[in-house]
Amino acid sequence: MVMSAGARPMDLEVAVRRPRRRRSPDEARREALISARALLIEGGPNALTLKAVADEIGVTHVNLIHHFGSAAGLQAALMEAMVRDLTDALAAAVIHLKSEAGAPRALVDQVCEAMDKGGAGRLAAWIVLSGDLEHLEPVRAAIQDLVEAIHEKFASQNPGSREQIRRAVLFIALCAFGDSIIGNPLRDMLGQDDDATREILARVIPMFFL
Repeated sequence: MVMSAGARPMDLEVAVRRPRRRRSPDEARREALISARALLIEGGPNALTLKAVADEIGVTHVNLIHHFGSAAGLQAALMEAMVRDLTDALAAAVIHLKSEAGAPRALVDQVCEAMDKGGAGRLAAWIVLSGDLEHLEPVRAAIQDLVEAIHEKFASQNPGSREQIRRAVLFIALCAFGDSIIGNPLRDMLGQDDDATREILARVIPMFFL
């Protein structure tokens, strides 16, 4: 292989690893969204550009514009896909809560996994900072379902507990969100293990139902 005067070894490596190939429109969109999600999780919103995604999957910038219309269109499609994954994860938490013992730690684990899964915490931060709060609207029903599932589980202990449950879910969600964004460096600064946030939450949550 002959290297041109302006070429860098890394350019050639990328070209070898990600050759351009024919894709159906659905395949191209799916691969672009997978790449965009990885870029968001690894580098934050600033890393999410049409050029970066195009380079990752081996297509042209123009090709991505054809599929998404603009960088804003790609971002909106990614938000939609990630919100759908978050609502699915919350729905799974509801199913788990209804079918399992539903101890505080199990509840905390399910909500934390829902927030952390696929970069949902970073997604929420991105949506709030961008001001596109309408993208979070589909999460509303999933949150309400979670409240109802917890109420059904603990109603025998405290029949009038729905307001306490809403506050408990708020507390868990805020902690899970913060943990997904800055938990790792904070735990390192404070000499805490990876499980510390969840352990603390599991101890505090029962206080909402006293």
